[in-house]
Amino acid sequence: MKLPVIKHLTQFIEQNDQDYIIEAIEVLENLTEVPSLKDEELDVIGELISNMYGALEVQKMIKEGATQKDAVNSFMKRVLGSIDK
Repeated sequence: MKLPVIKHLTQFIEQNDQDYIIEAIEVLENLTEVPSLKDEELDVIGELISNMYGALEVQKMIKEGATQKDAVNSFMKRVLGSIDK
């Protein structure tokens, strides 16, 4: 996951609507079913999907009252904590 991408997508959600991100995730997930995609291409799509889900989680925390900085930090701690296990 890339923090600058998550921040950018979070701002996009604030300015527009999270439905755009949800629909983009659905399209990307559907693309992963193309049998001719190479592993590298699947990795890129997976990274995009992860960043989009991350932005949705951060946006949810912001709606619940967290600042963007606190929401991003909390999310990244959760991600890093799950990787360490």
